Amino acid sequence: MWKKIAILLEMIKFKHTVFAMPFALMGAFLAQRGAPNLSVFFWVILAMVGARTSAMGFNRIADLRFDAANPRTAGRALPAGEVTLLASWGMVLSASALFIFACYMLNPLTLKIAPAALTLTLFYSLTKRFTWFCHVVLGVALAFSPLGGWVAAAATLDGYPWVLSLGVLFWVAGFDCIYACLDADFDREAGLYSMPAIFGRRNGFRIAVFFHVLAFVLFTLTGLHQGLNLWYYAGLAVTGAALFYQHLIVTPKDLSRIRQSFFSMNGLIALTLFCATWLALATAS
Repeated sequence: MWKKIAILLEMIKFKHTVFAMPFALMGAFLAQRGAPNLSVFFWVILAMVGARTSAMGFNRIADLRFDAANPRTAGRALPAGEVTLLASWGMVLSASALFIFACYMLNPLTLKIAPAALTLTLFYSLTKRFTWFCHVVLGVALAFSPLGGWVAAAATLDGYPWVLSLGVLFWVAGFDCIYACLDADFDREAGLYSMPAIFGRRNGFRIAVFFHVLAFVLFTLTGLHQGLNLWYYAGLAVTGAALFYQHLIVTPKDLSRIRQSFFSMNGLIALTLFCATWLALATAS
């Protein structure tokens, strides 16, 4: 049983929950101008775990036919037969229930926006079938993370820094566009849509650079909007360096280090911005 659970968690790359989780906590910390109470902290974490597990599990189910045909993904647990569709659906439904319950435990407004947030994260998995705008859809889905964290802590959207969600949107769309370069040829042959598949890898990278510049500007505006001190901007400098490094080590002609870019650098960015925000709030005069 535990082995199957471990396979399911690896199938959805559970450890990469670190991408969205820090932004949800960042939203909660900004709403409270400091650390929220332990109850909010606990339920926000469970909500994020449930939402991402559900979304990634559904993504693997929805893409099963394509993953089985794609040499890069044919070894994944579901197409390789290491887990069953029934077990995968069980994980998706259980995680969805956990997300909704966690939102219920927070406050009525969090519960009210929960169905829209969950539906959007699930809907993303279908978008590559009909639009190259899929990367932006994923960005919109993850942009709910800081918004959800804020609502969980404040029970209102009053004062919410929308530039933060926009920053998350373009940050996610940018790195997803880069990651899609791995499957550009397969997607084109399979009739799937992505920016690299439609416009080519080189243009896909150019779009990703544009998205990441926008994200950096919007994260800067977040600090200004929230009146954060130099600790935040120190973290922002690290974020800018990490974004630049991604585009330095991965090019349209050399995708060999794309996983280092995708996983290490983006995890660093999310954690850095959260910690910088925490420090800025903790040291505010």
